[in-house]
Amino acid sequence: MIMDSVAGHRLVLDRRPRAVLDAVTAAPAAPLVLGVTGLGGHGRSAYLQELARTYRQAGITVSESAPDQPDAVDPDTVLVIDDAQSLDDVRLRALRHLVAARRHRLVVGYRPWPRPAALVELAAALRRDGHLVLLTPFTREQTADYLACAPELGRQPELVDFVHAQTCGVPRDVERLARGLRGREGRPGVPAEPSRQVILEFGPDLEDLAPDVRRLLLAVAAGVPLPVDLLGALLGRELAEVDELIGATRAAGLLGADGRLAPIVRRAVTALSPATERSAVWLRLTQLQLARGGPVLPLVRSLLAAGATGECPAPTLAAAAEEALAGEPALAVELFAAAAAAGRPATARQAVAAALAGDLDLALRLADRLLAAAPPADQAEAAVVAATALAHRGQGARSVELYRWSGGASAEAFAALGALAVGQQVDGAQPPADDRAGGPPTLRHSAARLMADGIRDSVAGPPTAALSTLVQAAALLEPAGRTVLLPDSPAALAALTAVHCGELDIAEGVLDRAVTSGIGGPLLARRHRLLQGWIAMLRGRTGLAADHLATAAHGGRPLESRDLLFATAMQLGVARRNSDLGGLQRGWGPALEALVRHPVDLFTLLPLGELAVAGARLGHLSRLEPYLREARQLLARLGDPPLWSVPLHWSGLHAAILAEQPAAADEHVAALLDVAEHNRYATVVAAAAGCWVQVLRGTVDPVRVEAAARGLHDAGLCWDGARLAGQAAIRTSDRRAMTTLLDCARTLQGRPGGAGTGQRPPAADVVAGPAPHRLSDREREVAELVLAGLTYREIGDRLFISAKTVEHHVARMRSRLDCANRAELLALLRTILADRSDSAARQPWPERSPSGSSPREQREDGR
Repeated sequence: MIMDSVAGHRLVLDRRPRAVLDAVTAAPAAPLVLGVTGLGGHGRSAYLQELARTYRQAGITVSESAPDQPDAVDPDTVLVIDDAQSLDDVRLRALRHLVAARRHRLVVGYRPWPRPAALVELAAALRRDGHLVLLTPFTREQTADYLACAPELGRQPELVDFVHAQTCGVPRDVERLARGLRGREGRPGVPAEPSRQVILEFGPDLEDLAPDVRRLLLAVAAGVPLPVDLLGALLGRELAEVDELIGATRAAGLLGADGRLAPIVRRAVTALSPATERSAVWLRLTQLQLARGGPVLPLVRSLLAAGATGECPAPTLAAAAEEALAGEPALAVELFAAAAAAGRPATARQAVAAALAGDLDLALRLADRLLAAAPPADQAEAAVVAATALAHRGQGARSVELYRWSGGASAEAFAALGALAVGQQVDGAQPPADDRAGGPPTLRHSAARLMADGIRDSVAGPPTAALSTLVQAAALLEPAGRTVLLPDSPAALAALTAVHCGELDIAEGVLDRAVTSGIGGPLLARRHRLLQGWIAMLRGRTGLAADHLATAAHGGRPLESRDLLFATAMQLGVARRNSDLGGLQRGWGPALEALVRHPVDLFTLLPLGELAVAGARLGHLSRLEPYLREARQLLARLGDPPLWSVPLHWSGLHAAILAEQPAAADEHVAALLDVAEHNRYATVVAAAAGCWVQVLRGTVDPVRVEAAARGLHDAGLCWDGARLAGQAAIRTSDRRAMTTLLDCARTLQGRPGGAGTGQRPPAADVVAGPAPHRLSDREREVAELVLAGLTYREIGDRLFISAKTVEHHVARMRSRLDCANRAELLALLRTILADRSDSAARQPWPERSPSGSSPREQREDGR
C-alpha cells in the first residue's frame, strides 16, 4: 500500500514494499528483480518513481523505457518499467529474458488486467526468479498515518473514519479526499459527504473508460448485487465478455473485490454520468429484475434519489412498494402513489402502507374511497384498514362493525377483541381448525385468535392464563410483525394485562422484544414506548418515564387519540410523583381534552385512573365523574372482572383521599377486599388500601404498614410503597416507629436507609419527612416561596419581613427537620407541601359508623 503523503514528503507503505525500498537505499548496487502489481489508484506509479529516485540519488542510471531486444540494455542501468500490461508481446518477452538472465536490475509494474499471455509469462518469471510486491488498500491505521501528514487534519478519529469509509482505503481516493478536506480549513467537524470539487477529480478517470465499462459502473452504482447473467442482458454481451469488463473495471481501481463501489466512487459515477444514460441503465435494470423476480427496491430507490421515477413503469413501482412495506412503510406509501400516478389503479395495499406508516388520515381516506367503489377483495382489505384506524382512534363500535363485515378468521378475532374493549361479552366458541373459509392459518390469523382468547381469559378466567396467551401471541408475531396491520399490539395487550396483575417484569420484557422486532411497524412503535414509560413511572423512575415519553412524542406525526391519552396521563403522573404542582396544572387541560377525544374502553382504564388522582389533586375530580361512571358501567357489563377493576379502584382510593372523601375511599377499600383472593396483585393492593385508610385515621401499625409497603414494592408499585411508608411515618407520634418507617420508605425508593447505616439518602430521593404540623404558618409561607425559587430578599418583600428573618426561618426549619444540607431541606419541604392530604393529617379521618357513613355525614344528614 503506497501513496505520496498530503504534505508531499514521504510514502505510506506496507511492511513488504517498505523493506524493499529500505534495501535499495542501503545497497543500490545489489541485484534486484522486482515485480510490483496492484489495481489502479493503489500507488504503483508513485512507488516506482520513489525507487527510481533512490537509484538516481546513488548515481545510478535509470531507464524507464522497455527495450525490444534484451541485448540493448546496459547491465549497469536499472530498468524501471511501469504499466507493463500495455506493452506489446515483443517487449514483454524481452523483459522476461532479462529476468531469466539475472544480470540486470529490473523493476516491472503492471495492473492485474489486461492479462496477455506474454504478461502472464513475465509475471511467472518475476515470481520465480525475483520478488513480487502486491499493493493493497490502506488499513484504517494507514489512512490515519496518511492524514496525520497534514497538521490541519491530524488523527481525528471521526475524520479518519469518514475518509476510510468513503474511500474503502484506496490510496488515490484517500489522497483526493484529504486534499479536499484541507481546503475546509476554518470549518471544524466532519462533512456529511465529499465536496463537489473532490467528485469532479474523478471525471478524467471515467472519461477514459470504454462505454460498456461506464454502463457497468452505473449498474453497480444502483446499489444492487448483480449476477453476471443480468449484467450480460443489460450490456448485450456474452458472459465471458462481461467477465472481461468486470476485470477491466476492477483493475482501474474503481470496483472493489466484493463487486461494490466505494461510496465516493459511487457518488462520482452517479453525479458525473449523463442523466439520460444513468436513467436508461437503471430503468433497464428494473425491467430485467422484475422479469426474473429479483428485488427492485434498491434500483427504484436510486431512481427516486435521481428524480427519475417518472419514467419508471407502474408495475415496477408497485413491486418496489411491496418490498418497502416491511421496513419502510412511508416509502411504500410514496411508491404506491407514484404507481398510481403512472396509471395503476389504487389498491388497498396503498391504504395498508399508509396505516402501517402511522398516517391514519390518508389510510382512512383511501379505505373509504375503496369501500365505495372497488373490487370485493379490495373492499374487504379496505374495511380491515378502516377498522384498524378507527380502533386506534377510539371508535371501537364502528371498528367492530367493519371487522365483522370484512370477514375472515383474523377479522373475526379482532372484532371479538374490539367488542370486549367496549364492554360487550363475546361467545368463547372458536371456528374449527380446518375452516378454510377465512383463509390459511397464517401468523396473523393465529396471533389474532390468541389476542382475542387472551383478553377473554382476562375477563372471565385466571390472570395467568390470559397473560400466557397474550405473551404467546406477541412471540408469534415477532418474526414478521412489521408488516401486520393490528388494531392493537399483542405485546401492548400483554403488557397491560401484566401491569393490571402486578407482573411488571413480564410487561417490560414483552415490550422490549416488541420494540426490537418492530411489531406493528411505526403505527404501534409509540404505543410500545409509552407503555415502557408507564411502567417506569409506576416504579418511580420518573426520569426514565419522561425519556420514553419524549421519544414517543417526537415521532414526526401528532399522537393518535389512544396514544395521546396515555401520553398526557403520563405527564400528569410524572408531575405528581415529582411533586410538580405547576406541571400538574399545565398538563391538566391537554389531558382532559385527550380524554374527551377517546371514549373510555377496557384498555384505557390506567390513564383514566391516573387522571382521577391528578384531578383530585387539583380539585377537579368532579369533572371526571361521567368518565369514571362510564368505566364502572363498562366493567359491570363484563361482570366486574377483578383483573381490570383492581387498578381502577386503587386509583379511585387515592383520588378519594386527595379529595377528602372518606366514604368514597371506604367504598374502594371494600371493593378491593371483595376481590383480594383473585390474584396476588389484588391481595397486595387490598392490604395496602386498608392500611392506608387506617393510617389516615391516625392508626399506624408499623409492622402492618411496612409489610403492605413492601408488598406494593414487590408488585412493581415502588413509588406507592415508599409513599405509604412515608405517609405513615409523618403521622405517627412514636419516634422509633417514625424512624423505622422512614428507613423503609427510603429503602423502597432504592436508597439506603438513614438509621443505623450512617448514611443519608440523596435529597432527590427523600420521599417523606417529619410531620407537617411541625411547621408554623409563617414557616409554611416561607417554604412555599423558597420552593417557588424566590430569593430571600424577594420573599421578604412579599411577606413584609426582612431577608435576615427569612434566612432565620429557613435555618430553623433545616435544624428542626434534621436536614444535612439545603438540597435535602428543599426535597422534604416539597414532599410536605405538595400533598393536599396534609390538611387532613392534622386530625385523623372520622371513623366509619356501623351504617357506613362518617359521623360528619350523619350530622349533615340529620341522623
